[in-house]
Order: sequence, then structure tokens, then C-alpha cells
Amino acid sequence: MLGHPWIFSGAIGTVEGNPSPGEIILVEDWSHRPLGLGFYSKSNITIRMITQDPYAIIDKAFWRERIFRAIALRKKVVPLGTDAYRLINAEGDGIPGLIVDVYNRYLVISINTAGVEKLKSLFLEILEEFFSPLGIYEQSEGRARKLEGLPDKKGTVFGSIPPLIEIKENNYRFAVDLIGGQKTGFFLDQGRNREIIGALCRNLTVLNCFCYTAAFSVYAIAGGAKRVISIDSSARACEIARKNLILNNMNPNCHPIYNTDVFEFLDNTQESPDLIILDPPAFAKTLKEVKAALAGYESLNQKAAKRLNEGGMLATFSCSNPVNIELFQRAVSRAIAKTGKTAQLLSLLGPAFDHPTILNHWEGRYLKGLLLILYNSK
Repeated sequence: MLGHPWIFSGAIGTVEGNPSPGEIILVEDWSHRPLGLGFYSKSNITIRMITQDPYAIIDKAFWRERIFRAIALRKKVVPLGTDAYRLINAEGDGIPGLIVDVYNRYLVISINTAGVEKLKSLFLEILEEFFSPLGIYEQSEGRARKLEGLPDKKGTVFGSIPPLIEIKENNYRFAVDLIGGQKTGFFLDQGRNREIIGALCRNLTVLNCFCYTAAFSVYAIAGGAKRVISIDSSARACEIARKNLILNNMNPNCHPIYNTDVFEFLDNTQESPDLIILDPPAFAKTLKEVKAALAGYESLNQKAAKRLNEGGMLATFSCSNPVNIELFQRAVSRAIAKTGKTAQLLSLLGPAFDHPTILNHWEGRYLKGLLLILYNSK
């Protein structure tokens, strides 16, 4: 198994008894050698491994220790001046199907497996014990739950959730909408990338596409950018983006925020930025959508590459799980080639350190990015 946490239906010879979805079962190889314990499911991912110890007692103490270990890791990797981060990253923290994000004194949970759904009250009890939160909001929805036979669930499960809360990331201040925002309210996975890119922005004109609530823009302005233009199609996101600039003593009149479609803006703008950031929503959620997604990434990156100044930088991302880094890189390479430019790779980018994954579980590392510098071919 090499530590991979998933066992697919095609790899299973027999299932003894009649386990129910979410039940913890013993996994054996063809010679009946025990491999460990895992959550059972009737989906294509039939087993999600919990432990390689076949004799482990999976009780409250077991899960409490997993969460305690996750807390200890975050104390090592979460930057000072930061009170918003991912606490539990599903398989990456040994709890398949559970996401927990910390936002100051509030928590957001997402449950994507029948196994965690069955233990929901137990996990809530442990989280309340460790954090004494003012509120816990559940945002459990999407394709993963459907495949597990679970209905979507959204709502407050403990305490109360205000319309907006304020968090800190590297001592920058951000307003977050936990209830109506994208993902769990803030793109926590981009925290490290914001630091990297912000440090490169001195005296640059920056175009932040799909800006959401302008976190990249805040870092760019703080990094010395002379002008930052932020684009998003969500009016609500743009409203919060303006608030976030003001929270950090930045002037939205000097750094405009436009509520418009990114593709249309790139087609029509006369701006020639020194740095473009592309952080679009997922273009593919299933393997069937990969071909169309790659065409979308190619089109988007071609439009952006055309707009860049000579020697300009492109920070381009994909959060489409089925699109691996090789496919994404090829799509971006094709896009740049069509503009007649050449690209140097400065860095491969990925999720922040509070989003750990198991070494052999590349499916869990959904965020991938390229930091490039582009030149006109000569």
C-alpha cells in the first residue's frame, strides 16, 4: 500500500459480512495478513484507512490524540500574528473526511465521509474541549458527500456565528464571511503563497484576478506595489475586499477593485501589469471535466500572458483536484507558447504548511501553482 490511505473497489477481492457505510473494518491482504483499520464505504473509494495498526482501539481517546497531534503541528508551522488556519486536513491528519478550519474564536467543519458523519457529535465534543469556541459552523456539501450517500448540511452546530468576523494572517487584518463565503470563508491554503508573492511586488503594477476578498492584494500593497488592480465577479466578495484594504490602512481609490468577469477584463483592458495573479475557482471536479478544464486554463493563461509587460511575472494556480501538476503545467506552457513568449519557472507553489498531506497521497494536494517570469521571444 506504501501508505496510501485509499483502497478502491477494484482492488478488493471479498467483503466479509455486511458492513454498513461508515463502519470501521479490518483490512487484510490476499494472504489474510492484517493491513490495518479503515472506514468502509459503498463508493468507488471503498476503504479510507485510519491506521495501519490492526489492533488499535478506535475510541474517543484515539481521535483525541489525532486532534492533539494536529494542534501540535500547527503550533510549529502557523506563522506568528496568525489566528486563522487549517487545523484538520482530512487524510493528511489521519481523520479521513474531516476538515476543520480555525477562524479566531470560531471553527468551520466540513464532513465528507459516512465514517466521520457517524462520529460527528464525538468530534464536536473534542473540538469544544480543546478550543472553547464561540461558534462552530458546518459546511458539509458537494460531490464527495453525494458519493458517500450523505445529504448536504449547512448551518450553525454550536454557539452563534456573526455575519462577519475579523481574523489575522501575518498581522494583516481580514473580514471573513463564514456563512456565505467561498470554501470555508477564506482561502487559507494560499497563506504561504501570499507571503512569497507579496515579497516580490516592490514598485510593480499588479493585477489580481479572481481576487475574492483581496488577500493577495493586501500582501502586494504591503510589499510595495505601486498599484494593485483586483478583479472578481462576486459583488459580495468585492465589498469585503474593499473593507479588507481599509482594515489594513490601504486606499481602495489608489488600488481599484472591479466587480466584473476576469476573461472579459483581460480581453478589453489596456493595462500592462508587471505581475498577474490567477487564482480561479476549480475548473474540474471530475475526470470527465478535465479536458474542458485544461482548455479553460490554456485560454485564461494565454489572455494573461498577452497582457504582461516584458519580463513580467505570472503566478497561476489550479485547485482542480483531477488536474495534476503535469497536466496544468502543459496547459500553461501551451498558452504561453501561443503568445510567442518564453517562460522561466521561478517556483512550484502549493498549499500552506497547515495543509499537510500523506506523502503518497497526491490526490490530497489539490492546490498547485507556477510562479513564472515571461519574456518576448527573440
